[in-house]
Parts: sequence; structure tokens; C-alpha cells
Amino acid sequence: MALAGNAAADQIAAVDEKYRQAIDVAVDKGLVFLAKSQLRNGSYPEKHTAIASLCTMAYLAKGYTPVGSPYSDNITRGVDFVLACQKNGVLGSGMYNHNISTLLLSEISGMMDPKRRKKVQIALAKALQVTLAAQAVPKAEKFKGGWRYSNTSTDSDMSQSGWGMMALRSAYNNGAGVPKEAVDEAIKYILRSRNADGGFGYQPGGGSGVARTGIGLLCLELSGHHRDKMAISAGKFINSRKVLSGWRGELNYYAFYYTAQSMFQLGGDYWDGFAPRLYDALLKLQAPDGSWKPTGSSHEDKMPCYRTAMAVLALCVSYRQLPIYQRE
Repeated sequence: MALAGNAAADQIAAVDEKYRQAIDVAVDKGLVFLAKSQLRNGSYPEKHTAIASLCTMAYLAKGYTPVGSPYSDNITRGVDFVLACQKNGVLGSGMYNHNISTLLLSEISGMMDPKRRKKVQIALAKALQVTLAAQAVPKAEKFKGGWRYSNTSTDSDMSQSGWGMMALRSAYNNGAGVPKEAVDEAIKYILRSRNADGGFGYQPGGGSGVARTGIGLLCLELSGHHRDKMAISAGKFINSRKVLSGWRGELNYYAFYYTAQSMFQLGGDYWDGFAPRLYDALLKLQAPDGSWKPTGSSHEDKMPCYRTAMAVLALCVSYRQLPIYQRE
């Protein structure tokens, strides 16, 4: 069962009354789709550890637990698949898979049964060393503190660095021995990608975009910059991109996820104004089978479980069930 009691009720009450029932129905359908799609070894048709990790976090985001819930088996098999893929500390292949899976292990480590918890903690410690070593690879000044596609890359980008930052911040919050200096260095890189319009680019000097600004804003919010001038200007940039017909060609699930989480962290009128647009867009995109439809973003079009997991994670931010969703 999902988490019950007054705490869960208070969290769910934070969702706008107009959308609460529709979100619950959509998320439940999405989770059924994911559960039916999961393969015997705990992976999903897209195969990657990142996809298994995102799908597993989707169950957690609605409040389902690894023990005693209808999705316990799906959750534990997903975690077991990620653990089985670790080699030389790396969870899967490439830093997308690795950092997203590291985030999962950090978020779930305290929820597992004692036997799996020990396995998760051992794997997490190794994974964090990989993330920290990849950040510390010698790089040009403008790329220092970030991450790129490989753990030996000598440059950095906003997309990879968002996941790296979230993994470190989650582990730091959980007392996993992450040096504060590593989080600080990641923020310095993020800020080098900030532009005068308040938005963030893919790399320092690049043009601003909605998804990248969502990443930048989230990193600021999670690292002591809650509602400061830089965070507010990023929130204004995200809200300024709205048009009646959509998100000006930036309609994709990566953008949904990061803007949902970052605008929720920013809170207040920024979230209240943003949430209805997010909900309206996502609820319209759900297919009859519970999955979420492609938006024309090529890298997402052939990954229904990825789309569905990201949509569920975006819809569930105000439930605050995942530790990383807690407001600072």
C-alpha cells in the first residue's frame, strides 16, 4: 500500500484541489503500465540502469515502499538489477546511467530490508567514489566541478551535471560522507552556465533553455540559494516561456521533470502559477494504456517507460515522498 496516515494526507493535500483526483488516477495508471512492462530481471525494455532507476523512483514518489506495498516486488527487482550491473563502481554504462542510479541508491538506502540495505550501502559507497573521481578529472576552468558523458571526460555539461549534483546532494543529506566541497564545486560549475536573462545554457556561454534552467534552478534550491535573486530570476525565465499552445518546442519529459521539481522547490506564487500548466500538459499526454505519449523529442520517442517514469515523477513532486523532493 502507499504511505498512509496524517503525514501522507497532509502531503497530498498540497496538490491543487482541482487536479488532485486526476493526478491520482493518471499516476496509478502509469505505475500499472510500468509494472506490466518490467522484465523478469528487474530491468525495463529500454534496458538501461537509468531507466530502471527512474521507474523505481516513480513507485517511491507516489509513496509505495520496498516492503509491504503492491509494488514492493517491482521496487526490489529494480534495485537488484541496478546492483547487478555495477562494475568497478560504475552503475551501468556512462554517467547518465551511473549518476541517476546513484541517486536511486541514495534515496532508497534507508527503506530497504536489512539484507538489501547493506548491499545498497556498499554499492552506493563505491558509486559515490566514481562520481567524485569523475568530477575531479583535470578540466579547463570553465568546466571544473561538473560532469560529462564519461567518468574520464575533460569537459562538463548542464544535463549531466544536474544528475551528478542531485546524486551528491542526496547522499550528502543522508550522511554518506560526501565532502561539502564537492557540492560547492558543482554549484560553481552550474553558475558558470547562467546567463544574463536568468536562464541557464547547456555549457558556459550557451543559450538559455527551459530544461537547462530547470536544472540550474533546482541545483540552486538544493544548495542554500532558496529564493535568492538568481533563483527568482530563473523562475521568472521559466514562466516567461509559456504560450497558450505549449512550451515553444521545448515540450519533453526531461523539461517536465526538472521544471516541476525546481519550481516546486521555489514555491509560492511561482509554483502556484506554474503547476496548472504542468498538470494540464501532462494529463493531456497520457495514452489509454497508462503510458505517456511521445512529444516529438527524438531521444524520448522510443522509450515509453522513460517517458512514463519522468511524467509520474513530475506529477508527484508535491506529494514529497522522495527525500530529494523535500523542500529546503
